[in-house]
Amino acid sequence: MVGQDDLPDFPTPIVMSDHGGKSKWTVSIPPSYDFPLSVKEYGDMCKKCKEVAARVRDMRHRTQILDQNLLSQDAPNDPYFIDVAEAQKTGLLPDVAAEWPSKGQGHDGDLVGENKDSLVEKPVCESSMTFIMETADAGIGHTIMQLWTFYGLAKRQGRAFFIDDSRWAYGKYTDIFQAPPVPLCRPPPRHEMIPCPPRARHLVVTSETAKEMWAGSISKPHSDFRAQDEQGLRELFELAHEGYRALWDLNNNDAQYVSKRVKEIRDKTTVGNGNPNNGVVVGVHVRHGDCHPTEYQYHGTYIPMEIIANAAQEVIDSKHNGTGVDGGDDELAKRKSFIVLASDDPTVYDAEDFKGSMRAQEQIRLASKQEVHKAIPDRHVMHHFEDEAFGWEGGFFAAMFWNLGLSSMSASNAATAKNKQLAPSAEALRLRSYVGRAYLMDLAVLADASDTVICTVSAMGCRLLAVMMGWERAMEHHNWINVDGPYGWTGLTF
Repeated sequence: MVGQDDLPDFPTPIVMSDHGGKSKWTVSIPPSYDFPLSVKEYGDMCKKCKEVAARVRDMRHRTQILDQNLLSQDAPNDPYFIDVAEAQKTGLLPDVAAEWPSKGQGHDGDLVGENKDSLVEKPVCESSMTFIMETADAGIGHTIMQLWTFYGLAKRQGRAFFIDDSRWAYGKYTDIFQAPPVPLCRPPPRHEMIPCPPRARHLVVTSETAKEMWAGSISKPHSDFRAQDEQGLRELFELAHEGYRALWDLNNNDAQYVSKRVKEIRDKTTVGNGNPNNGVVVGVHVRHGDCHPTEYQYHGTYIPMEIIANAAQEVIDSKHNGTGVDGGDDELAKRKSFIVLASDDPTVYDAEDFKGSMRAQEQIRLASKQEVHKAIPDRHVMHHFEDEAFGWEGGFFAAMFWNLGLSSMSASNAATAKNKQLAPSAEALRLRSYVGRAYLMDLAVLADASDTVICTVSAMGCRLLAVMMGWERAMEHHNWINVDGPYGWTGLTF
């Protein structure tokens, strides 16, 4: 057993003795610590968990449990790990919440949708997974793919699912999405919510531990989310799709706009006059900025827009060749077909290759340098500050994101590791939220309005679009087309 005076005053896995004097291990987090811990603290703890688990097995003279398949429902439990609540119940740990000599109770964090003031107290969840939105990645796409995938995994494992947005770079989750489904149970005391081992009763997942957990734990060959067979690929895809279906609810204003925009786009394809076919919509997603293609010859630059535009035209032609009433091409339907375009680079919309295309959405747009200097700014355009001499030409770069909300005097220091740990201003969060909303509305319109989507798989937005379309529509009907080399869909990559 471990006495309260023997417990470390910092979060760490610990070795202890059971009532028979045999070694066990658990994870100790002082309740005086704020929840959630930092992403780095959780990541470091996962590494220590592996070391401590190995040490206990050595002490018990047992061979190591293989990493593979630890995340599946029938995964073997580490017989020497004991959950925090169980350790307290059996007396192996003191009643941490009541007896721990602490400096007070830490902050409980911000679990989205949790109603702490409810008059009806729910029972504590039997098991849970809490996804921490905080990440050092400026892009929103990887976080969303992780969120969806781990939601799917939590449901497969029978866990309640919670989201914490305490330190999300894009601000409050409910400023962008509607609150997620609320479990019929409440989260446990925060010191019971731990990042390891993967079979812990109440698991915390972060951008840092996602890699550690999944890449080292899921059965091969799917360790890097690049399954080599269709069955494994579909399994990963369906996990993400389950999360998408449960969590994809944009805030009311954005959802209403997207619905109207999709209808507007689809109405433009109507031929009428008894024509057997309507036009087709080809959704095109172009990612520039700091995301470069997987295809080697374009690795240091971007896929030429001509290649993307030609692929879109081929789709339009193939849909209508030989579909006319006389067996010829349906020229009327072709003329009602067009590209719907979304890009992080405002110059793409003016490219000759995409002349006649339609923007996916105009609710929030990233401004070009020309738009920044307009005498009367467009209220729909996401501007940099007027004293800056550049716009979003070239696309989304991480440094530009971290600079949002800063004056040009301080912007040069914004992307340092130290400054990224500082709490952003309300203005910075407001602008970041606009960027996230613009990105997600682009995806929503492309997924819902397009007959076929063309994109580059190197961009996470491209992979998200496939998930949003669903396996049958995207893969079986070949309506999701990658123009970035001979690669198929992948989920998360690290």
